[in-house]
Amino acid sequence: MPPPPATTYTRYETRRRDPDPRKAALLVIDVQGHFATLAAPIMPAIASTVALCRGAGMPVVYTRHVNRDVPHSRPLREWWPGPGDRIDDGTPAAELLPGAGREEGDLVVEKSTYSAFAGGTGLEEALRRAGAEEVVVAGVMTNLCCETTARDAFVRGFRVFFSADATATATRDLHEATLANMAYGFAYIVDCERLEAALGRKAAAGSK
Repeated sequence: MPPPPATTYTRYETRRRDPDPRKAALLVIDVQGHFATLAAPIMPAIASTVALCRGAGMPVVYTRHVNRDVPHSRPLREWWPGPGDRIDDGTPAAELLPGAGREEGDLVVEKSTYSAFAGGTGLEEALRRAGAEEVVVAGVMTNLCCETTARDAFVRGFRVFFSADATATATRDLHEATLANMAYGFAYIVDCERLEAALGRKAAAGSK
């Protein structure tokens, strides 16, 4: 699925706000070998989002979905029961894609369910230690792990920004449904263009 036109999501907006790079962290969700085909159209936007956030001094956190035989992952087996649905650690499917922009020192969180906060991942604690009060969400899949992580961040007290062009899923309808839900009551919608303008303004203001 190609990324949406930059103007697509604006019709869903109920509020508009810019992230504060002094308080924000970028979460890059599951940009792994298993999702390489799905992620391919948005890899330029992923790279741009990572570069913009990193350049503004924001921590960049990556997640990897890895199947574990633990109780909280069992419901996923009902929805993704096939052998091709598994992402086993140590396989190419589990590895982050080279174009995801990870650098040495970036935190990588392993998860085994849709939310990057659930199951003792330590993500919330790491964000609190970094002083983060806001998160920018990018990656795959828009309507599953990205949306669930964004909702979970919201209920844990983080202000959420959700990328429209650096997220992807199986169909345009599912993608846009998530953008509508996020904008209705969970997150401020952004894209690379908006991030570049916002983070550039913050940087200019901070240098004065």
